[in-house]
Amino acid sequence: MESIQKMTVVILAGGFGTRISEESYLKAKPMIEIGGKPILWHIMKTYSTYGFNEFIICLGYKSYGVKEYFSNYLLYHSDVTFDFTDNSFITHQNTAEPWKVTLVDTGLETMTGGRLKRIRNYIDEKPFMLTYGDGLADVNISELVKFHREHGKYATITAVQPSGRYGKLNLDKTNQVSNFDEKPLGDGGWINGGFFVFQPEVFDYIEGDHVQLEKEPLENLAKDHQLMAYKHTSFWKAMDTLRDKNELEQLWKKNGAPWKKW
Repeated sequence: MESIQKMTVVILAGGFGTRISEESYLKAKPMIEIGGKPILWHIMKTYSTYGFNEFIICLGYKSYGVKEYFSNYLLYHSDVTFDFTDNSFITHQNTAEPWKVTLVDTGLETMTGGRLKRIRNYIDEKPFMLTYGDGLADVNISELVKFHREHGKYATITAVQPSGRYGKLNLDKTNQVSNFDEKPLGDGGWINGGFFVFQPEVFDYIEGDHVQLEKEPLENLAKDHQLMAYKHTSFWKAMDTLRDKNELEQLWKKNGAPWKKW
């Protein structure tokens, strides 16, 4: 059996990021930085920590910025000496990752399902993982893959319970405030947290560019009893707004970033 570390990780990185337009008008949303590194880098480091180092990144909006970042990765992450007498340069203290990264233009207006469908030829009809280019979590990727392999269905979705936007007041019977819960979990419902594991059969549930993965494909997989949920009860955060970005930045600055396992 092929080593699970050979499983490819697909990252959706082509959306417009309209809800964080303060920064996304300049760059693709996954290139917005947390702690001086693109959030895309943080996501890839999470997978790499568990030994998954082969990535396919689905590009769209401002794709050139992502391509430029990876084409100059060594320059960004090393000390460099430039010798202009012979137009050469030498990198020092190289901190390059053991990654193989394939960047695929999947269209400017393509929906999430369509973007996935467009990279089918790069998957080679093997199981693979998929996640969004704007969400961080401390998911145990090895346990996620183990769960997927054991249940034998076509698809696994990581289910999460996001924290509430505001703190919660706990009141006694006389309406006296007993204590505060800072940003407790939501109403108990589970939502799609990304971090999928898919069998190649999932591609057959996607018709084309217009299809949102979160609509008919996942709904039909559920109807066919082919979708399982891996419950993740620890840290998860989507960077939807500038406020979310600032919260992630503060976690990083305080050395309290739960997703940092490297």
